[in-house]
Amino acid sequence: MGPKILLVNPWITDFAAYDYWLKPLGILYIAAVLRQSGYEVELIDCLDRGDPELLKFQGVQRPKNRPFSTGKFYREIIPKPDLYRGIPRNYARYGLPIELFRGKLKRLPAPVAVLVTSGMTYWYPGVQTAIREIRAAFPDVPIALGGIYPTLCREHALETAGADYVISGEAEAVALRLVDSLTGVNRKYSEAIRSLDDLPFPSFDLYENPRFATIMTSRGCPLKCTFCASNIVSGAYRWRSPASVIAEFEWYYEKLGLREFAFYDDALLTNHRNHLSIILEEIIRREWRATFHTPNGLQCKLLDREIAGLMYRAGFKSLRLSYEFGNPERLKDMCKKSSDGYFSRAVQNLYAAGYCRGDADAYVLAALPGQSIEEVLWSMAFVHEKGVKIRLAVFSPIPGTVDWQRAQSQFGFPKDADPLLSNNSVLSIRPPGTTFHTFEKLSLLAKHLNEDLRNGAARSADKLVTQMKAQFTRLELCGVTAVAV
Repeated sequence: MGPKILLVNPWITDFAAYDYWLKPLGILYIAAVLRQSGYEVELIDCLDRGDPELLKFQGVQRPKNRPFSTGKFYREIIPKPDLYRGIPRNYARYGLPIELFRGKLKRLPAPVAVLVTSGMTYWYPGVQTAIREIRAAFPDVPIALGGIYPTLCREHALETAGADYVISGEAEAVALRLVDSLTGVNRKYSEAIRSLDDLPFPSFDLYENPRFATIMTSRGCPLKCTFCASNIVSGAYRWRSPASVIAEFEWYYEKLGLREFAFYDDALLTNHRNHLSIILEEIIRREWRATFHTPNGLQCKLLDREIAGLMYRAGFKSLRLSYEFGNPERLKDMCKKSSDGYFSRAVQNLYAAGYCRGDADAYVLAALPGQSIEEVLWSMAFVHEKGVKIRLAVFSPIPGTVDWQRAQSQFGFPKDADPLLSNNSVLSIRPPGTTFHTFEKLSLLAKHLNEDLRNGAARSADKLVTQMKAQFTRLELCGVTAVAV
């Protein structure tokens, strides 16, 4: 057995969290690279709802799985950070009870190094707590932090996270070199990880009760939406060979017995005739009885009749479309992957393939700089009229993006803003006169419209917007100038 490395996926700290196929894919890739290189790996995933100890933990209700292996996390209410004092919601730590986490650490022999990953930048309080607990359990063991948070907020992570090492960007090769330096291992790296096909499959076998696997057939995105950090987090856009993806599915399906899969690609449909279509044709040919999901939005422009048919036949059940907004000028400025026309055609292609009204969701963005409430209502109404459920997403500026820079230069957003302000519950930039409750009302409207679709009813966009506007008693909510809080 080689030197032991502990890998940790910390808690989510937020006002809400839900398990839509959340798995720390980056650190599972690192686990596979380390194991392939002779290390013994231990994983503690604080967000594993199937953790056997969690299921037996006293006072914790057994997590209920909703359709397709989704469900609620166990949560513990914790004090809000000062920046969140004005938000009228409970703040919580989602994941394993902290006593259970401490118990896991206590039972482990001291590793030679601990690698901690991270998700959203504003979840860093959970990262800090995890590192403090690890430090208390293993005072002399070096701790390295990677993931999205230190990639987008490196200086903040260096100053506040408490780790000995901070890794930004893709980390498989960097993590291996770091661990080798800490353990005194010398090896040649010239042949290491030249392409995505060189990576071993993520170590999902580290889970005792895996219900699903997440998979990426590509990294990055060829688009450059002003609000998205995909190119910063994942680097240049490139994809794996279809043969490599099929081999990974085969391992999950035949060896691990998994039947539920979620694609993590940011641009799943790009070049699909030479990529995804080939993968799906092989899945269909092998007659694998599996269910597939797309939590990241699909590009409507590329959702043609051919790929829609293959997705239906392969077993895609949860489809999320990238609609975002319908304003043509805003689309030209911020995002060129959709339009009302592309969206309508994509939905018709899904119906022709066999999907029904209400089978797909579409992301609709609210609280964009310069966006009126009326514009959001029109986008919601248009999506509903097409028979697609609304998945409302409130905008927040992401560090490093064009809209982060615009927030600073045009709306007075602090240049040294705490990552907590990237949480969309804060509404850092919003139309004047709106409050937290304004967007709560929009969310409630979206929920009611989605219920209508489930009950087989849909209304025309024109009539629907009139009805929705009537529910906002203050007409000034339709103002168009954004303000910073």
